Amino acid sequence: MTIVASWNGEEIARSDDTVVVEGNHYFPAHDVARSALMPSETTSRCPWKGTAEYYSINAGGAINRDAAWYYPDPLPEAAEIKDRIAFWNGVDVTEE
Repeated sequence: MTIVASWNGEEIARSDDTVVVEGNHYFPAHDVARSALMPSETTSRCPWKGTAEYYSINAGGAINRDAAWYYPDPLPEAAEIKDRIAFWNGVDVTEE
């Protein structure tokens, strides 16, 4: 099954190799359109995954602030999401 992430009329990611954690699909970084990602200063902390860093999404002429996140150095319990990116804040993640 292929999982697709899109926002504002543009496809941002497509993969048949996502990892689902807490209901979120984490896409391999190489399956995400890097041109749609803008670095953000935002971070957050999860007690079992570690510190998340964020990207804003630039698609269809609009910006979706902090709508993608990743764990650059996840804790051991979350090692499977290293080098993967997940989405929220209105990004549609669907199966094809």
